[in-house]
Amino acid sequence: MDASRHFVGELIGTFLLVFFGCGSVAVSVLFSAHVGLFQVAMVWGLGVAMAIYATRHLSCAHLNPAVSIAMVIGHRMSPSRLPAYLGGQFLGAFLAAAALYGLFSDSIAQYEALHQIMRGAANSVQTGMMFGEYYPNPGSGAAAVVTPLTAFLAEAIGTFVLVFLVFSLTEGCNVGRPDEATVPVFIGLTVTILISVIAPLTQAGLNPARDLAPRVFAMLAGWGSAALPDWGWGALTVYVIGPICGGALAAVAFIRVVEPLMADKKRGPGASSCLTSATHASPEKCGPSSV
Repeated sequence: MDASRHFVGELIGTFLLVFFGCGSVAVSVLFSAHVGLFQVAMVWGLGVAMAIYATRHLSCAHLNPAVSIAMVIGHRMSPSRLPAYLGGQFLGAFLAAAALYGLFSDSIAQYEALHQIMRGAANSVQTGMMFGEYYPNPGSGAAAVVTPLTAFLAEAIGTFVLVFLVFSLTEGCNVGRPDEATVPVFIGLTVTILISVIAPLTQAGLNPARDLAPRVFAMLAGWGSAALPDWGWGALTVYVIGPICGGALAAVAFIRVVEPLMADKKRGPGASSCLTSATHASPEKCGPSSV
């Protein structure tokens, strides 16, 4: 029963996250509905916060394989839960992409006809970017020069920052952490800030499920190889392996560097260690929220 609840929670939460976030990209591309990167980033951030609020009573609301893997590495989740989390995340993202395509398929076809875009050709990244990410960002113009290594580092560093802040914001020892009720808002704002900085380079995926599942849907919907270019140092390496590496490094840095320092601070006559807080008491329990 727990596995089913976690699966459903991650499916619903990731669906909402991708529907709101990729939807904001879609209406920007098709209708110029948003002016400037920050508006799109804010929709993503609000979508993350709302998805966490909607589902953290069902699962830990990771909504991101990089976060779930980091939680296992950081001893905040049992490895036995990982299949349910990953399965829910990828299916939720895929269904969100399908729902968005159902809403905007006619508008996408019209946009492609007006701009002489043949779906599946190289220039169809202009519409494919509504589903999967590309580097450099097709909307960044000629000034964006992004090598495969730069793209990998951007996704890894961005996810490192995201996961590190998730750990910090949900850490019982952190006296500066926000109230549990507002943690999702601060995680959403973290995503907004990261998108504002990294999106001009790689569209700021930071989430293997958010990227790969909609990208697979786009392949099936006619974008074909244009949806997944450069199999080597390409989409899979940058947008799947990059975030997983960044999240894993953040978990290791937190438990090997930050936690020991917090434990040292708490040592002393009559002092109880905050490392016995709920976020550490059992790998079967999650912190207040995560994304």
